[in-house]
Amino acid sequence: MVLHSHQLTCAGIAFALCLQHLISAIEVPLDLPQPPTITKQSVKDYIVDPRDNIFIECEAKGNPVPTFSWTRNGKFFNVAKDPKVSMRRRSGTLVIDFHGGGRPDDYEGEYQCFARNDFGTALSSKIHLQVSRSPLWPKEKVDVIEVDEGSPLSLQCNPPPGLPPPVIFWMSSSMEPIHQDKRVSQGQNGDLYFSNVMLQDAQTDYSCNARFHFTHTIQQKNPYTLKVKTTRGVTETTPSFMYPYGTSSSQMVLRGVDLLLECIASGVPAPDIMWYKKGGELPAGKTKLENFNKALRISNVSEEDSGEYFCLASNKMGSIRHTISVRVKAAPYWLDEPQNLILAPGEDGRLVCRANGNPKPSIQWLVNGEPIEGSPPNPSREVAGDTIVFRDTQIGSSAVYQCNASNEHGYLLANAFVSVLDVPPRILAPRNQLIKVIQYNRTRLDCPFFGSPIPTLRWFKNGQGNTLDGGNYKAHENGSLEMSMARKEDQGIYTCVATNILGKAEAQVRLEVKDPTRIVRGPEDQVVKRGSMPRLHCRVKHDPTLKLTVTWLKDDAPLYIGNRMKKEDDGLTIYGVAEKDQGDYTCVASTELDKDSAKAYLTVLAIPANRLRELPKERPDRPRDLELSDLAERSVKLTWIPGDDNNSPITDYIVQFEEDRFQPGTWHNHSRYPGNVNSAVLSLSPYVNYQFRVIAVNDVGSSLPSMPSERYQTSGARPEINPTGVQGAGTQKNNMEITWTPLNATQAYGPNLRYIVRWRRRDPRGSWYNETVKAPRHVVWNTPIYVPYEIKVQAENDFGRAPEPETYIGYSGEDYPKAAPTDVRIRILNSTAIALTWTRVHLDTIQGQLKEYRAYFWRDSSLLKNLWVSKKRQYVSFPGDRNRGIVSRLFPYSNYKLEMVVTNGRGDGPRSEVKEFPTPEGVPSSPRYLRIRQPNLESINLEWDHPEHPNGVLTGYNLRYQAFNGSKTGRTLVENFSPNQTRFTVQRTDPISRYRFFLRARTQVGDGEVIVEESPALLNEATPTPASTWLPPPTTELTPAATTATTTATPTTETPPTEIPTTAIPTTTTTTTTTAASTVASTTTTAERAVAATTKQELATNGSSIWDIRAWANSNWANITWSHNYSAGTDFVVKYITSNKTEKSIPVKAQTPSSVQLANLTPGMVYKLWVFPIWSSPSEHSYITFTTSSAYTKNHVDIATQGWFIGLMCAIALLVLILLIVCFIKRSRGGKYPVRDNKDEHLNPEDKNVEDGSFDYSDEDNKPLPNSQTSLDGTIKQQESDDSLVDYGEGGEGQFNEDGSFIGQYTVKKDKEETEGNESSEATSPVNAIYSLA
Repeated sequence: MVLHSHQLTCAGIAFALCLQHLISAIEVPLDLPQPPTITKQSVKDYIVDPRDNIFIECEAKGNPVPTFSWTRNGKFFNVAKDPKVSMRRRSGTLVIDFHGGGRPDDYEGEYQCFARNDFGTALSSKIHLQVSRSPLWPKEKVDVIEVDEGSPLSLQCNPPPGLPPPVIFWMSSSMEPIHQDKRVSQGQNGDLYFSNVMLQDAQTDYSCNARFHFTHTIQQKNPYTLKVKTTRGVTETTPSFMYPYGTSSSQMVLRGVDLLLECIASGVPAPDIMWYKKGGELPAGKTKLENFNKALRISNVSEEDSGEYFCLASNKMGSIRHTISVRVKAAPYWLDEPQNLILAPGEDGRLVCRANGNPKPSIQWLVNGEPIEGSPPNPSREVAGDTIVFRDTQIGSSAVYQCNASNEHGYLLANAFVSVLDVPPRILAPRNQLIKVIQYNRTRLDCPFFGSPIPTLRWFKNGQGNTLDGGNYKAHENGSLEMSMARKEDQGIYTCVATNILGKAEAQVRLEVKDPTRIVRGPEDQVVKRGSMPRLHCRVKHDPTLKLTVTWLKDDAPLYIGNRMKKEDDGLTIYGVAEKDQGDYTCVASTELDKDSAKAYLTVLAIPANRLRELPKERPDRPRDLELSDLAERSVKLTWIPGDDNNSPITDYIVQFEEDRFQPGTWHNHSRYPGNVNSAVLSLSPYVNYQFRVIAVNDVGSSLPSMPSERYQTSGARPEINPTGVQGAGTQKNNMEITWTPLNATQAYGPNLRYIVRWRRRDPRGSWYNETVKAPRHVVWNTPIYVPYEIKVQAENDFGRAPEPETYIGYSGEDYPKAAPTDVRIRILNSTAIALTWTRVHLDTIQGQLKEYRAYFWRDSSLLKNLWVSKKRQYVSFPGDRNRGIVSRLFPYSNYKLEMVVTNGRGDGPRSEVKEFPTPEGVPSSPRYLRIRQPNLESINLEWDHPEHPNGVLTGYNLRYQAFNGSKTGRTLVENFSPNQTRFTVQRTDPISRYRFFLRARTQVGDGEVIVEESPALLNEATPTPASTWLPPPTTELTPAATTATTTATPTTETPPTEIPTTAIPTTTTTTTTTAASTVASTTTTAERAVAATTKQELATNGSSIWDIRAWANSNWANITWSHNYSAGTDFVVKYITSNKTEKSIPVKAQTPSSVQLANLTPGMVYKLWVFPIWSSPSEHSYITFTTSSAYTKNHVDIATQGWFIGLMCAIALLVLILLIVCFIKRSRGGKYPVRDNKDEHLNPEDKNVEDGSFDYSDEDNKPLPNSQTSLDGTIKQQESDDSLVDYGEGGEGQFNEDGSFIGQYTVKKDKEETEGNESSEATSPVNAIYSLA
């Protein structure tokens, strides 16, 4: 914190003292050079657990960053020579590690830390390190103790000495606590005292137990056994002291600790103990009686508590007293601790080190860790006892000074540096801050600063010259300007200016004063009928520059605004209100600076079946003329005159009260009475100043409240009940916070209500501590870690206390567990799961309630090369005290790392050793996608991607597919592919059926998850759809397009095909005038009706319903119709969701018939659709589904189904049949075919086969024709004759019969015609004509 100076009027030494006081808390910014300052160190008396590593803390700050060194037992401690000892980086904290072995006892001693930089050396306190010890109880034989009945007895414990000393308690050998009272009790030395022995004392044995703090171990002494000798009668005796002995003793105690005085007396009957101080009263507010008044505890002893105390033990036989002389000594304590001193060159200053103690402590000064007497002389420094005076200091005089105040009871060590700096003023806060505040609220403008010499700081507003201090403004030394009440005129720009001789610095803070947020019209209590439309008002006035947020609560929980509710700027409307809407509604209006709220109760009435509406009904008029009578301490009679019921009988009266002490102006419900009474006897609570009013209620609503009655004050009394909900739980490791539900105004019963909080360790021998508080909370500090406490909270006022409270059990705070699970072992179960076992931690190391063991694991890498993996840490919890568990959902074929912790309520303990393990190969996930494309009617193209998680080395893909048409399915075909293949083409054997594909990737382990997709339906394929009279527009021009379907992989299970019921659909045809043929245009639409929508009507609360919801869909739009029996004028909402979760809603005005057209739909998408009234919400199951077609495409006309084509083919077939008959007849006649009749060609005269003008071909097939050439390979090369038979399609493959005739195998031209461009026509061949038409 940075302080600025006042206008100083001090002079000389007074000026220096005043300046030193102002700068005592100065913090030098770390970017400036400065000597070291110790910021953290271990306690002086440091006891450590021998089972843990040792950490001796020492941290410091400075510029340059300090370096650290240590001494042990006054000698330099060389950290580098001991392999077990290390020092933390950029810190002086010593770490002594015993994981590799070693004895902690070897490191006991006195340690001191030195932090050095260029400007000085700072020292820590001397840290006395001791190792905790839990010695064993010495072996001893305990004889049976015989004692006469009525005699006193003490059983000695003599526990083994421990560090720290153990806690002593007595139990029987069966671990039952020994009951203690004023006759039998445990002394502070651990012995068990019997004021007199009784016969029942022999019914158990007695064992002394010692519990050691660090190890949390309990050692038990061999039990004592009593044998009580009885007599005819027990003689009554006067008291005598068992401890302390004699009539007087003395005790010395150190200042600031607790003094415990003890007197234990014997006698029959058991004596009572009383305590007194000679010459005065016992110290007020500091004393507490413990152990059945046998011990007197004085907290935080001071010198004034010295003197003589005496205890008086008395019974009916007499009394005896013992005097204890108390002497209070004191270890050194600070009167004036030296503080860091910041000086400018040439300035004067002083360091003061004043301490007190008993005996008086001696003061020793050191500079940079060395006695000041042995330091180099400094003319600007003068040591005068407990003060060092600096005059005319110069840069370079910086150093760290230590003051050591010591006496025989202890010592104090303080570091204070002197830093000589020459620094102009600087503002440490951000520039141009903006502070917003609500009007009339308190606010503060901050302006921290620094400089040397110490600057003066002043505040100005809007550049005016007057310093702001006084009135509504208060300037603080740390640079803050406080305003007790911000007004509109206070807003503006404030400037803080810090000035010293080196210059000045300034910063601006802009203050904006905002109007408060107020609800000017809030909701009112309403009584409405079911099905109506109530409106709850919430009109808010707020500052327009602040963002306003209005939220609604129902029964103090956030309200879900569904389709039946409409939230507006000034209210909330509920459509079709139902009984479930009844409750408290709260409007909360909030901004970033403030908020306001208003609440009302909404009552929903059922509508009677035969309710007649004869007269208008309204809320009743308010009751009047309230009168109080029969006044008593706890009751009063209230009478009123009812108001008009306004045609609706009054059903109830609500009596409310207001009191003016705890919550003035707030009305509370007191009681409720039937509507046929006009008076009531009211039960009252003590100490309440009552005022009453009455509200009448009928079926319409509540009346306005009546005018208040006169006030009636009841007298006070002590509380009759104690607080409830008492709990004790730690918020830190060394405390326990006790909380409870406080009493309200009608339970206080009197003035000055307070609570007496008592607590003690859960131990019958433990002493109760108590504290009186007014707030419903008390924190107990310096508690052990996680131990049970007994807690009592008792109410008290000025009239007395409530009855004895119940005892509750609470627990002190938890600390982080100290140990990690060990011997963690991993067993691979399968590719995705492992089994863990571990050795549980010892319960003493948990330091709290064991919640769970937790295994943290992360995927370090994949066993597949170049596969990126996420290394996000995950964990699995194993609740309770267990030593085994299973970790599942791992990725196969991966390297994992794992570590374990144990967890309590505070958090995780230390982590175990990291374990590494691989997971074996598994089956892969499904391929990322499977795309299907149908480029034509003959084939289907498939394309897929590799699995997102291969989970091993892929060995290939398995594709199973089958054709289906409606309920008919074909056989399943299987294809296997290599791991690199991602494409495949299926040749369709059936152009009409669709195909269903199942694709899996596989590894050596087996097949992975399946991805399933079906080929899209062809657009001329009739698919199931609801019957409809609606026709698509006749002018729609459809074009051919390939259909495509894509499935993104999701984990599915392959199931056998199921039969799909088909529904007949009317075929819609359109005729165009441009062609002679009719074109069939059918719309591919699939409408799937949800079961709940077709078999069950969705009934509203008033009996109305919606049914027969139908959808007719095209590629990007759909017509929706439905039937209903709601009242005329009912508006509806059509809500639809796509398969990728995109949701839309369309409001539909009332119309007949009920229908709507959905536009801009996505082709090939599956939709879910709901229809419901606008004031209602959709039922989870009352939906239908429909699918839009893939796209608008022109229907592919199948020529085989056309009439003209069928007729033509029949004619050609008949012609071919006739030709075949003619050829057959010719062949049967001898086979001569007169070529000359068909072709006018001159034959070669040398041809030996020419006889009668005809060819007679023999079987020499390879004989060349005339005018032909033989090729090199022996074949015949065709001459380029214009009249060759080949030119007519009759050569080449033509076959001649043995009689010279030929039966033409008429074929399409070969390559010769294509290359030569021959113009001869193929149309002369009837078969070729057929092909040309096809």
